[in-house]
Amino acid sequence: MTESILVIEDEVRIARLLQIELECEGYRVSIAGSGQQGLERYQEEQPDLLLLDVMLPGFSGIELLRRIRAVDAETPVLLLTAKSSVEDKVSGLDLGANDYITKPFQIEELLARVRAALRLASGRKTPEAGSWLRADDLELNEATREVKRAGRSIELTPREFDLLVFLLKNKRQVLNREQIMAAVWGYDYYGDTNIVDVYIRYVRKKITQGNQEELIHTVRGIGYVLKDSP
Repeated sequence: MTESILVIEDEVRIARLLQIELECEGYRVSIAGSGQQGLERYQEEQPDLLLLDVMLPGFSGIELLRRIRAVDAETPVLLLTAKSSVEDKVSGLDLGANDYITKPFQIEELLARVRAALRLASGRKTPEAGSWLRADDLELNEATREVKRAGRSIELTPREFDLLVFLLKNKRQVLNREQIMAAVWGYDYYGDTNIVDVYIRYVRKKITQGNQEELIHTVRGIGYVLKDSP
């Protein structure tokens, strides 16, 4: 089945360019030019992926992302941001964006990130509802996207969730940054491997409180390992 992409971009030239390039790659593409129109198209079409500009007329792309993530934690969202908009990038990632692409962008990079995001989303659709991954008193259900530790519910962004799934599936294995990046961000991701360290820190903080044992360990000079507490 052909995958569908919703492009929410108010610059007509950019939106049309993205539509042409994505359709040449075999995707079904629709376009919206404002936050409100984007929300309506998303609700009507339920696309497989959204390319979302941050600066939109009406309400912003960040606000649209917030509204979508309130009801949908699964659909990949890639933000289109201005080069200097660090605050927008951070806000978007915190709200659950899967990735961001800085304008002006190379179309080859954008297509690679789209492929990577769709691959990851496809891989999350298969587990059964009863499938739990565990380490010590940490539990994660892939299908329901529940994460608990000692009965405490833990809220993770989509990227943090994917990272924790990968670590749990490879429990007791030492993983280097390149392995983690390929599995969680995709082989086509061109970013700095330091992003792995940033997200490891986010996940550690969320799954560890008070006197709880640390489960994610740094292996100096190599990477990280998740294992049961001794």
